[in-house]
Amino acid sequence: MKIEGQSALVTGGASGLGEATARELARLGAKVAVLDRNAALAEKVAGEIGGIACTCDITDAASVEAALDRAAAAHGPARILMNVAGIGSAKRIVGKDGNAAPLEDFVRVVMVNLIGAYNMSRLFAARCAKLDALEGGEKGVMLFTASVAAFDGQVGQQAYSASKGGLVGMTLPMARDLAQHGIRVCTVAPGLFATPLLLELPEPVQQSLAASIPFPPRLGKPSEFAELACHVVTNGHLNGEVIRLDGALRMAPR
Repeated sequence: MKIEGQSALVTGGASGLGEATARELARLGAKVAVLDRNAALAEKVAGEIGGIACTCDITDAASVEAALDRAAAAHGPARILMNVAGIGSAKRIVGKDGNAAPLEDFVRVVMVNLIGAYNMSRLFAARCAKLDALEGGEKGVMLFTASVAAFDGQVGQQAYSASKGGLVGMTLPMARDLAQHGIRVCTVAPGLFATPLLLELPEPVQQSLAASIPFPPRLGKPSEFAELACHVVTNGHLNGEVIRLDGALRMAPR
């Protein structure tokens, strides 16, 4: 699918990998809707790329429908969905105090990262499936953002790894399910990237993390994630695939 002129949605588009993806889509000529819970940051990014900001809670169906309506009114029906929104967590299942990890933390992470992404995707897909087919019968493309933690999660990452592993496991069956509607589905699993959250760590910690990456021995650039995400859109034979973007990194236990 050609990106230029298409209506695109980016969840978590106000910062980090989502912001980089929104900017790259806009650079390539897409009409971008920046979906995020942070309205102020979403407005800032949207204003800078000539897009539209949509305050959205991906775990809430009514909020998603309202965001889809707002984006469609401004840009037309969306054919591209970049699911980038997510949250992290690091809690040992049995803490140093001997108590079990709070169930609420596990539920919260899975609710946002897995159920929220599914919620966003099902509502996008239902609309996209009704559109006229483009060349080759294609109607739309959606991308999930997993993590290398889906494969080699570290100590304390049970909730995060489970949520990202769920996205990995959902990719192929969703691609098969939506094939009849001409909608492709892929997932990118990034490693250690120079996002605002990671850049808040002390410099020695950042350097240590970068040194753990075989090659290149540096943190990933958000622009590299964005470029791959956009390539998935333009490469019509990529479907049902999970792509690690990690410099050959395999995470240690801790």
